[in-house]
Amino acid sequence: MVQGYQALADPTRLRILKLLEHSTHCVCEIQAGLRDIAPNLLSHHLRVLREAGLVHAVRRGRWIDYSLNEATLKQLREAIPQPQAHSTLCTCEAL
Repeated sequence: MVQGYQALADPTRLRILKLLEHSTHCVCEIQAGLRDIAPNLLSHHLRVLREAGLVHAVRRGRWIDYSLNEATLKQLREAIPQPQAHSTLCTCEAL
C-alpha cells in the first residue's frame, strides 16, 4: 500500500491516472496528452505505476495499452480514514 501512495505523490503520475480515468490508452495516446513529458520519463512513470499496481499494462503487438487498476485504487481509497460524526469537545475536556 505504501508503494501505491508513493506513486500517487508525483504530479506527473496523477496526470497519467487522470488520462486513464475514462478509458484504456496506448503509450502514444498518453504521450500525446502529456507533450511536456519526455518519452523516456513517461516510460519511467508508467513503470512506477505498474509496479505499484495502479495500472494494468497489456501488450498488443508493438503497443502496450494501459488502464486503471480499479481494485488497487479502491483499496487505497478505503485505507484513508473517513471523518465520522463526533462531538465538538476535545477528548481531554471530557475527562
